[in-house]
Amino acid sequence: MSLIKKVNAFKHSVHIRRIFRRPSSSTASRSQNLRLNYLEETDNGIVVLELNRPEAKNALNRTLASDFFRAIDSVKYDTNVRVFIVRSMVPGIFCAGADLKERLKLTNLEVKTFVSQLRSLTDAVESLPMPVIGALDGTAVGGGFELALACDMRTASDNAKLGLVETKLAIIPGAGGTQRLPRLIGPAFAKELIFTAKTVTGTEAFEMGIVNYAVKQNNEGNAAYLKALEVAREIIPNGPLSVRLAKVAINSGLEVDTSTGNIIEEACYAQVVPTKDRMEGLIAFQEKRAPIYTGK
Repeated sequence: MSLIKKVNAFKHSVHIRRIFRRPSSSTASRSQNLRLNYLEETDNGIVVLELNRPEAKNALNRTLASDFFRAIDSVKYDTNVRVFIVRSMVPGIFCAGADLKERLKLTNLEVKTFVSQLRSLTDAVESLPMPVIGALDGTAVGGGFELALACDMRTASDNAKLGLVETKLAIIPGAGGTQRLPRLIGPAFAKELIFTAKTVTGTEAFEMGIVNYAVKQNNEGNAAYLKALEVAREIIPNGPLSVRLAKVAINSGLEVDTSTGNIIEEACYAQVVPTKDRMEGLIAFQEKRAPIYTGK
């Protein structure tokens, strides 16, 4: 039985439900390798983090990681940011993982410190209060795939290559990959991918439940990004507080038993009850119009 078929059989056996979920003003980081793009007009509320380190295939060195942390900090408490998309501006590449050329120059202690920073980086991405979508228009391996796994949702081009390939280098995934991938597709299948250092295509990743969508790559090389935008545009009209609290309830509930999860859900629901947006939703429904949410 193929790995994909085994994954699907596992998901059926435990009843896992899959959820399918203009050029504009930009804020550049101190580095030219990363920038935040704040979309405008009808896409207001969508912010795109654009990786652009072509000479290293967007490999994460210490400078790029620091820039990434600053970008996250700049949007984390910005209530105007409704959806956060991570994409690459380098054709055919999302992120090639850690910068191995830099790593050769590091001491063992520096390596441990940097890997810990990368783990903190993926945790920071996962902990962002708004939905985060990874748009994988190309190769995402090693730390690049771990970055994608930290996103709430993923879109991928059909020909993208994804995988945790660290065992080829006699190391293991160190930025959360050994924890997030098993939770996504089950431990046995995650072990197979990690132990063998296999890569899968975007289409195979969709069939395994790793990505929400696999789309045919276009001539511009941005099909996954366009699909991520489409998903983001479906989120934007909804109540921003309710979306954020739904994320809290889901993420927190995954780590506990169902009874405790229901308590978390109840606590999150209680926070939306007194909001102006909840009343606006009811009034808009009664008046048969689109609601205008303010996040209050």
